Amino acid sequence: MRNLFVSSLLLFRSILLGSILLGSTHLSADAVLVEHAIEARIDPAAGTLQVRDTLTFPDDRPEWLLLLHAGMEPEVASENARIDIAEHLGHLTGYRLRMSAPGPVTLTYGGSIRHAREQIAEGMGRTREWSRGTIAPEGVFLDGNSGWYPRIPDSLQTFSLAVTLPDGWTAVSQGEGPGDPSSALSTWRETHPQDDIYLIAAPFERYIDQAQAGDAEYEAQVYLREADAALARRYLDATATYINLYSELIGAYPFAKFALVENFWETGYGMPSFTLLGSQVIRLPFIIHTSYPHEILHNWWGNGVYVDYQAGNWSEGLTTYLADHLMRERAGEGWVYRREMLKGYADYVRDSSDFPVVEFRGRHGAASQAIGYGKSAMLFHMLRRQLGDEAFKAGLARVWTDNRFRVADFDDLRRSFEAASGRDLGDFFQTWTTRTGAPRIRLAEVAVVPADAGADTGFALTGRIEQTQGGEPFPVRVPLLVHQETGDPVSLVVELTGASADFTVALPSAPVRVAIDPWLDVFRELLPGETPVALSNLFGSDRGLMVLPAAAPYAFKDGYRRLAEAWKTGHPGWEIRWDDTLKSLPEDRAVWLMGWENRWLDRFAQLAQGVALEPEQRRLRLGGEDRLDGAQVSPVLTAWQDRQPLGWLAASEPAALPGLARKLPHYGKYSYLIFSGTAPDNQAKGQWPSGDSELVSWLGPKRELPPLAEPPALAP
Repeated sequence: MRNLFVSSLLLFRSILLGSILLGSTHLSADAVLVEHAIEARIDPAAGTLQVRDTLTFPDDRPEWLLLLHAGMEPEVASENARIDIAEHLGHLTGYRLRMSAPGPVTLTYGGSIRHAREQIAEGMGRTREWSRGTIAPEGVFLDGNSGWYPRIPDSLQTFSLAVTLPDGWTAVSQGEGPGDPSSALSTWRETHPQDDIYLIAAPFERYIDQAQAGDAEYEAQVYLREADAALARRYLDATATYINLYSELIGAYPFAKFALVENFWETGYGMPSFTLLGSQVIRLPFIIHTSYPHEILHNWWGNGVYVDYQAGNWSEGLTTYLADHLMRERAGEGWVYRREMLKGYADYVRDSSDFPVVEFRGRHGAASQAIGYGKSAMLFHMLRRQLGDEAFKAGLARVWTDNRFRVADFDDLRRSFEAASGRDLGDFFQTWTTRTGAPRIRLAEVAVVPADAGADTGFALTGRIEQTQGGEPFPVRVPLLVHQETGDPVSLVVELTGASADFTVALPSAPVRVAIDPWLDVFRELLPGETPVALSNLFGSDRGLMVLPAAAPYAFKDGYRRLAEAWKTGHPGWEIRWDDTLKSLPEDRAVWLMGWENRWLDRFAQLAQGVALEPEQRRLRLGGEDRLDGAQVSPVLTAWQDRQPLGWLAASEPAALPGLARKLPHYGKYSYLIFSGTAPDNQAKGQWPSGDSELVSWLGPKRELPPLAEPPALAP
């Protein structure tokens, strides 16, 4: 028993090292189930809590490992067990609980939990805040990593929770609650097995709707730190919309409520039956149509079916596909979102930072996000295209019914999709979850030949699709689309099981254009012409140069220097130089130019497409729009020099530079941006047009073709 205990403790210590980057406990498929009955009293001003927790364990083990926040000093109040310190683990303490008689064990403990928020770097200029947990006058944030309840490695738990707080405060947790709104006692209960117990509290204004999705009744709830009935109404309505959508697509909503909860710092967390979003995030107008459905969907994937993190985090990819991607697909822009995911992989993932999808645990930077969210989402898109929409939706429903409130891995998902479709998907999952890299596809030897004598068609189009990346070829299904002189376009799928495959298309009318993977349905390398230059090409570069304007006024010079130093932090491949120290601009790395006064701005102006710069007058024109005054706006532009990305930014005033430094890394998909004011506020954004790629072949002069909509959305 001691060896088992020690090995479990060491395992949990290694898990804690990664818990900063994950929002969830590591679990295995044989996780035990423990019941908690928790009574807690919280004093936000003092940063303390007092807890009485009655735990009911499975009967087959007399000894358990518990972890609590350091200084809690737990005691056994039920007299059927003893508890001893086993080891100190940073802000947590490990305890050995030995039971002397069967039955529930009651622990009492108390102490202070107040950790400062920490900054986590996620790429050039990108950070996020994280906390081990805190009880503070502005609010309470506690999870399993905080050690506020006895956390048992490799366990799931059900619980009841009664929290006493100061007048006007409300606690939020999973499940059904919070009880009487006029009482100082908040009560919650969750009977579905949970991988963590969360406790959030603040002086909230609460808004509630009774709602129904299919046969499931639930409450839509909103908790705001200041009264705002109009904002609450938008989120209550959106909650009903998205829960109805996903209930029809996957299965019945599993919880008693879904709540939007406002946090006291900027977060985007999805917990079972609620989401914790920052004050600024909640009020961004696009969040309700982008991030919000993502957080709601996590109640099926991640918080309804749990992730076996040691076997790969599949939930972020599937949630991204059925939320972020689906919202864009419903707007007719699914192919645009897929291009953005492929571009993210191309811009941020290098050989040194690549890893298989099955090794993704959680997001810790742009490269891991491109793999764990983007590549994984493309995996599910390719699976859908292979199975067809109806079989894919049947597979989603089967994943839910097979794995509801249990731990699942990619193999469990594969088995559910196989059962729903009747197809062997072993090779597909093996390829796309365990291999690094991506196929590079080429269109070759396209020709039009006369149809065979006696054929009903008049033309035959032949060609070859090749894989040209290094290493072994990928087994991949490649869509092909042919436009004709008359009639509808003809589509087919070419199966590549090796390095190349020939195709022949019989056509009633002369072919005028052939395109490979026109809707970007395949996870692959993007080719020149398929995507415009964007900020991600600069922020994703391992090597680069930031060129500062020596002739700018001091306040601007100091501001540009601070911005460059902030972006350079943690990126040794980047260099900062003043423009008067350079004899020429390098051509072997990304280049950022700063300021209207930059001596190399004329060179950038020669390369920039879609924009006219007037450096002497500090004015610019985007497309055919009116001239913009550089004293009133802060432009950010990109350009290609061959395949070298160049960027230029110029602040309208020095006070705008800190905001630009903070915001620009989050606008990676855009080619140009216009900001105003000191905040600064975005006024315009977009991408330069992209042209035909090497995967398109014209069989005559280029011409305008009728617009062609991509295939219908998974859920119209």
